[in-house]
Amino acid sequence: MIRNFDQTDRRMLKFPAVHPCEAISPETLLNSLISLSQNICNYQSKLFSTQRKNARQTIRQIGLLLLFFEETRDLRLALTDSVVLCFSELHHAFQKVQFLLEDCTREGAKLWILIKCQVVSTQFRALIRAIATALDVLPLGLLDVGVEVKELVELAGKQARNAKVEVDPEDERALQQVFSVLDHFEKGIEPDSSFMKRVLDHLEIRNWNDCNKEIKFLEEQIDFQYSDCDEREAPFLSSLLGLMNYCRGVIFETWNHRSNKSDARHSIEALSCINAEDFRCPISLELMTDPVTVSTGQTYDRSSIQRWLKSGNMTCPKTGERMTSTELVPNTTLRKLIQQFCTDVGVCASSSGGQSRDIARTISPGSPAAAEEMKFLSRFLARRLGTILPLINLLSSSSEHHAQEIAISALLKLSKHTSGKKEIVESGGLKPILAVLQRGLSLEAKQMAAAIIFYLASVKAYRKLIGETPEVVPTLVELIKDGTTCGKKNGVVAIFGLLLHSGNHQRVISSGTIPLLMDIFSSSDNDELIADSLAVLAAIAESVDGTLAILQTSALSTIPRILRSSASRAAREYSVTVLLSLCKNGGSEAISILAKDHSLMSSLYLLLTDGSSSGSSKARALMKLLHKFHETSSSGRIASVVPCERPVHVW
Repeated sequence: MIRNFDQTDRRMLKFPAVHPCEAISPETLLNSLISLSQNICNYQSKLFSTQRKNARQTIRQIGLLLLFFEETRDLRLALTDSVVLCFSELHHAFQKVQFLLEDCTREGAKLWILIKCQVVSTQFRALIRAIATALDVLPLGLLDVGVEVKELVELAGKQARNAKVEVDPEDERALQQVFSVLDHFEKGIEPDSSFMKRVLDHLEIRNWNDCNKEIKFLEEQIDFQYSDCDEREAPFLSSLLGLMNYCRGVIFETWNHRSNKSDARHSIEALSCINAEDFRCPISLELMTDPVTVSTGQTYDRSSIQRWLKSGNMTCPKTGERMTSTELVPNTTLRKLIQQFCTDVGVCASSSGGQSRDIARTISPGSPAAAEEMKFLSRFLARRLGTILPLINLLSSSSEHHAQEIAISALLKLSKHTSGKKEIVESGGLKPILAVLQRGLSLEAKQMAAAIIFYLASVKAYRKLIGETPEVVPTLVELIKDGTTCGKKNGVVAIFGLLLHSGNHQRVISSGTIPLLMDIFSSSDNDELIADSLAVLAAIAESVDGTLAILQTSALSTIPRILRSSASRAAREYSVTVLLSLCKNGGSEAISILAKDHSLMSSLYLLLTDGSSSGSSKARALMKLLHKFHETSSSGRIASVVPCERPVHVW
C-alpha cells in the first residue's frame, strides 16, 4: 500500500504520492494509514536544521490521529464509504508529508532546504490544510470510538485549521546572510568568514565532513539538472557549490586538522600496511568500487565476478577452485579502505550508477560567484601550502612512488583553481608533470598527471604551450591505449582540453587518436568514457582535415548506433554534433550514407524532445540536411545540400 521510493527515484521536493485505488480494502487502507503515521512520527527524533516549527506541529497533529487510527483498528469498526473517502484523502496527504520530512532531514541537503525555505513552508501549509479539510468532512459520529479519542481528532482538526505555517524568522535571517555572502563573492569581495560561520552554525554544519556532504548533494543536484534537461537552477547551484567548497577549505580546515588528527594518523598507518595493488580486481585489474567475497575467500569487484558467473563459470578465477555457492558477500572493510585510499592520493575511482556528465561543462565555473569563490579558495590553499616549488621538486627527485603520488595529487588539487594553475606553470611545473605523465613511477601518478593537463588546458595560453611540447599528445594517446578505464578517461579529457586550441588539431589527428576513439566505442560499456570520447571526436570533426580522417573509419555506422542506444544524453548530443560536422565538411557522400539509415531520423526526433536547447538545435539542423538530400535525390539531381558556413563548436 505504501510505495517505497528510493531517494534516487525522485527529485528533491517532488512528491509522487498516489491516491489509494477503489480495490483497496478498508482494512488495508487503515493499516497503511497507521504505518504511514508511525513513519512520520519517527521523524520526531530527527534533526531539522530548518523548518523546525512547521515540521514539529505537523508531526504532532499526525501523532494525535495515529491514536485514532489505532483504536479504530483495535475495535474492528466497520468503515462506511464516506469514512473510507476521508481516509483516502488523509493517506494521500500523509504520503506527501513523509516525502517532505524526508527531504527536510536528508543528509547534505541543509543548505538547499534553507534556500528553498519559502517553497517548503508553502508545501507544509498546503498539506496541513489538506489534512484539515479531510478532518472537517470526516463523519466522526459514525465511528464508535471513545470520547477521549474523538476529542483528540477534533483537537487535531482545530490545530490544522488554525496552524500558522510560515518561514521561521531565524531561517529567513540565515537565508539573507547566504544571499549577502554570494553577492560579495560575485562582486569579487571576500566576505568575513565569521559571517558565513553563523549561517553554518544555524544549519548545524559543524565540521569538514558535514560540509563535504553538502558538496556531494549539490553536485548530485547539478547532475540532475542536466540529465533532466532543466538547467535553470544550475548556475545558482554552482554558486552554492563554490560557497561550500570555500567553507570546507577555509572555515573548517583548521578545525578538521585538530579534531581528526588521531583518525588521520590511524588511516595513514592502515594504508601504509596495505599494497595498493590489493585494491585491484583480479579480473579487471582496476580499482574495485564494490568489492565482494566469494565462497573460496577471494575478493572481486561485483560487476566483474557477476559477468564471470553469467558466462556459466563456477570456478574461482584466481584459485581455479570450484565455487560451492554464487553468493557474493560485500567486503565493506576493504571498500572503506579503497575509498580512503582514493581520497588520500586523489585517484579516480569510478562509481557505478553515477550521473553522466558533459566534460565541456567542467572547463569553466558554473556562475560568476562560483568563479570568485574558487579564486579565493585557491589563494587560501596557496598560502597554506606555501610555495609549490617543493612539490614540483619532489616529482623529479623522488624514487619512491608513494611520495610522487602524494606530490602529484597535491598539484592536481591546486590545478583546479585559477591561481593554482598560474603558480604551477610559472614555477616551472609543466615539464616535471609531463615527465610524470611519460615515466611516472605508478599508473596512478600518470593518470593524475593527465588530469592536471586537462585543468591547465582550460587556460588559453597554456593549452597552446602544452600542445607545442612534442611528446605530450603521443603520451596521452598511449595512456588511452593501454590505461585502465580511469586512465583512458583522463587521457581523453586532457586531449579534449588541448583541442580547444585549433593549432593542436593536427597533432591530435596525426598521433592516431581517432582509431583509438573508435575502438573505445566498440569495446567499452562505460557511458562517461564514451561520452568524453565523442566530445573529442566532435572537436576533431570541426575541421575539414578532422572530418576526412574520421570518414576513413567506420564512424558513419558506429555513431548512429550510439545515438540510438546510449542512455547518456551527453553521448547522444555529441553524436549528433559529430554527424552534423561530417555532413557539413564531408559533403554529399557522407550525407548519402546517413540518408540510408532509416532509424536515424527517429533518433533525431527523440533528441528534439528530450535534448538540451543546443542538442535539439543540432538535431534539427541535421534533419534539414537529410530532408534536403532526399528532396534533391527524388527530383533526379544531386545538388549541394551543405550550407557554406563555419562548423559549429562543441557546446
